Amino acid sequence: MWFLEAGQFSTRAAHDRRLLPLWQERWALAAVLAVALGVVPFWGNDYWFSAILIPFLALSLAGLGLNLLTGYAGQLSLGSAAFMAAGAFAAYNAQLCLPGLPWWLGWGIGGLVAAALSVLFGLPSLRIKGFYLIVSTLAAQFLIPWALVKFSWFSHGSASGVITAPPLTVAGWDLSHPAGRYLLTLVTVLGLTWVAHNMVRSELGRQWMAVRDMDTAAAVIGISLPRAKLLAFAISGFYLGVAGALWAFAYLVTVEPHGFDLARSFQILFIVIIGGLGSVAGAFLGAAFIVLFPLALSNLAGALPNGWIDAGQLENLQKMAFGALIILVLIREPEGLASLWQRWRSRARRWPLRH
Repeated sequence: MWFLEAGQFSTRAAHDRRLLPLWQERWALAAVLAVALGVVPFWGNDYWFSAILIPFLALSLAGLGLNLLTGYAGQLSLGSAAFMAAGAFAAYNAQLCLPGLPWWLGWGIGGLVAAALSVLFGLPSLRIKGFYLIVSTLAAQFLIPWALVKFSWFSHGSASGVITAPPLTVAGWDLSHPAGRYLLTLVTVLGLTWVAHNMVRSELGRQWMAVRDMDTAAAVIGISLPRAKLLAFAISGFYLGVAGALWAFAYLVTVEPHGFDLARSFQILFIVIIGGLGSVAGAFLGAAFIVLFPLALSNLAGALPNGWIDAGQLENLQKMAFGALIILVLIREPEGLASLWQRWRSRARRWPLRH
């Protein structure tokens, strides 16, 4: 059997909090991380880093941030891209106003500013929920990018609001090249994912799930609904703010507020829905689908004989195929791609037995 579990019993409470309970899974994860950290930076090319890996990691972190709020705490939001923009511009201004500030501290300040704004726009969640809460968070999506363009102070005097990220250095080493930016993004995402995984398994995470499942029952058993909801908005906003800093500093390098428009918020929402609500791994699976599927369609169209597909209509055909596949995934797997992984894992644990 692929998953021989005999003898792998948890004897301490710390073992129950492990990310992966079986040694097979831990070794597999260690191998993946070893390749990602020790092989890919030396063997990958600039196209891999700039077009695939860095946007995949940044969108995974953004999807994880929204999943903490929507998947675990049950609070709906359509302002994800606005909080990403707030984090990116706050990190940019922090590094300009505080010369010599390390990039990682600037990204942290960006996350904190996005968290504060997220709490501000999350205050209506104390009185309303569902569709009305979506409308409330949608206000952030329109207000924050508008403010970033209207007041040129946020972009250091740029009339269009465009900002250019400063160089990324660590201990005197310039990591502004694609491989260096990939490593910084990977380490940041891994660290925050580890924190998120432990958070959702902690008392706070269980409070979020209780609020999500039935807030009235959660209040009856003593859970403070305002504290749980606002903490969910704050932590989700922090993750989205750091993801925005990654998007601006490590991926695009030069970014404008309109790059964080409503379409980006829908993209992050699709990542969560396709990947799986209430699943840390689902954020990565959904981001992989969102990033890789359009590239696969472009490569497939490029492999066809000339004249089969009009180049001017290729983008529209990609959108149609992408939309149709999303609908198909939602019909066949309403719980997201994470449920496919769980099903495969369950079968592998029984293999070769059928029952």
